[in-house]
Amino acid sequence: MRRGGGGEGGRKSADASPASGQCGGGSTSSSSVSSARLYRTHGMHAHTEDMESLSERTAACSVREPGGDTQSPQPAEEGVDVAGVKLRLVSNGERKGSTPLKIESICYSLNIVKNIAFLYQEYRDTSKQQEIEQRRQQEGLTYGVSAGLGVTSPPALQLQLRNNSRSLSLWQNLEVVQQSGLLTQLPQREVIIQEAMFELVTSEASYYKSLEVLETHFLKNPVLVNTLSQSDMHFLFSNIEEVMKASERFLMDLENRIEQSLQISEVCDIVHHHAVKHFHVFITYVINQVYQEKNYRRILQGNQLFREAMAQLENHPCVRGLSFTSFLILPFQRITRLKMLVQNILKKAEENSEIEANAIKAHQQLEQIVKECNEGVRKMSRTEELISIEKTLEFKSKSVPVISHSRWLLKKGEVQQMAGPKSTRTMRSKKLHHPVYLFLFNNLLLITKRSSSGEKFQVLDSCMRAMLRTEDLEDQGQMLANVFNLKLLENQEERPVNYMLKTSSMSDKLRWICALTPNRRTRFMSTSAHQPASPQVQCIQSYSSQEPDELSIEMADLLNILERTDDGWMMGERLHDGERGWFPCRVVEEIQNQEVRAQNLRECQRIHLAQGGGASTGARQGSRGARRTPKTPKVSNFFGTWTDQSEEEQ
Repeated sequence: MRRGGGGEGGRKSADASPASGQCGGGSTSSSSVSSARLYRTHGMHAHTEDMESLSERTAACSVREPGGDTQSPQPAEEGVDVAGVKLRLVSNGERKGSTPLKIESICYSLNIVKNIAFLYQEYRDTSKQQEIEQRRQQEGLTYGVSAGLGVTSPPALQLQLRNNSRSLSLWQNLEVVQQSGLLTQLPQREVIIQEAMFELVTSEASYYKSLEVLETHFLKNPVLVNTLSQSDMHFLFSNIEEVMKASERFLMDLENRIEQSLQISEVCDIVHHHAVKHFHVFITYVINQVYQEKNYRRILQGNQLFREAMAQLENHPCVRGLSFTSFLILPFQRITRLKMLVQNILKKAEENSEIEANAIKAHQQLEQIVKECNEGVRKMSRTEELISIEKTLEFKSKSVPVISHSRWLLKKGEVQQMAGPKSTRTMRSKKLHHPVYLFLFNNLLLITKRSSSGEKFQVLDSCMRAMLRTEDLEDQGQMLANVFNLKLLENQEERPVNYMLKTSSMSDKLRWICALTPNRRTRFMSTSAHQPASPQVQCIQSYSSQEPDELSIEMADLLNILERTDDGWMMGERLHDGERGWFPCRVVEEIQNQEVRAQNLRECQRIHLAQGGGASTGARQGSRGARRTPKTPKVSNFFGTWTDQSEEEQ
């Protein structure tokens, strides 16, 4: 997954033929490439105003790529010619919030897209691994300081791990930057924020390169297209071409900005503009992914011609061993990653600066888009799931309506109901317990019995979730291990009833207790208290949730631990969005150093204040510690969204 690979990173021209056996229509010799940067228009001829505006903004720059001629007016003062790039020195306006420097800005062309060697999937995996290694080194260096060993963390620690052949280029490693003398004049903090902004641009170029592969190698491949009906084409690719248009506009503006000056002035204002104007196409695409995945499996199983064509396309060198589905999920991965990159800029921005203000606006807009994506997907998934469950239920007496727009599944599964007195004679009996199947929704519990066929469930009892209470029982030998009491204060017959339930493992017992009674105090304190002493972990291996009460986590995610079992499970709360759920211990590692945990919490607090509309003053208050009154804690419904407790128990 992390093969570097050379690969051609340039965009294809507008008249490039669709791929048919060759990715992107094959390679193009350098002599045939125009000196102007070529973007496929994707119907961009309809956006003449955008192109004219771009031309006006770039007219001041004198750019000569290798073998090309200068198209813009003669510069007033010429600089050096570095690697075939003509440089022109112009006056540099002082950026608000940055350190004033008596330097000059340079108009230049970096050919960002042409020089990108990575597909986005490769960049994403590598960058997350680097975040993990960075925290490991920070923790070790901080330990050295705490122990009085005289070891100090170098300012460039977070950059040194990116400085290798398997990473996107660093801004400071660009030849034009090194020869400009800029690095000797900028403070280290400014270099770090330059790198954060530059990564946003280069990662967008990598993302666009992967979208090109999806389009030219899959979407427009005539062999693949001929195996699919028009409706199946729509199910698989949805509005991906509109997503590409949005990325193309966005990347053009980003490239134009960084070509205006070697010292990047800003990028988050561009992010905010495009998030408002163009990124709504992400919402449509992501919501359709519910059907996309289901229909891909259906087509793969029932269409032999499609299956054979897909196998050949996935074996082509241009996809670098990546699966077709890894390209389909790119848009949602990108919009969430873009939010994280803006967060990274916000963390490093100087308080009260223009960069901070624009980063806050961009982050709020991206957060809203991600929220709408998640809500759209969950709404469709939940409705389908409720319909599917209701078809399997058979009510013994009083029928309970299951389908409701305000209801969703939290957890389901089989447990053993204990029966008989606690005596040695009873424990020897085979009838000590019998299986029951629980369906727990956000506001309702159904206790059922699976039919002999295994396809139907007879409802034995029900209770509103707010009327549930649990009691953990100590183990009393193997037969009475992993047992807890479930009390229904008022069941469907309007009377209290108690069930003694046995689970298959300690972690399963604790997960049921936490799901049935979410107000129960967890072993460790939540991050809402901002306690650096609370256990904290980082994810070192991505994990996809297998059950509704589990949390899907990505490499480099930071989480505070709320519960931990002795058989290898944790319940955690992700720092950057507050979502909770269970995951196996093997996919995370604990952050031992309290100073590092405290720093993570301060950065998290600053992001949350920005997300909630907090201004710079609020950010300063949050970064100084826990004196600020925390927001009302939220409770997870274990399905990837958040509601207040009042909504949970409706």
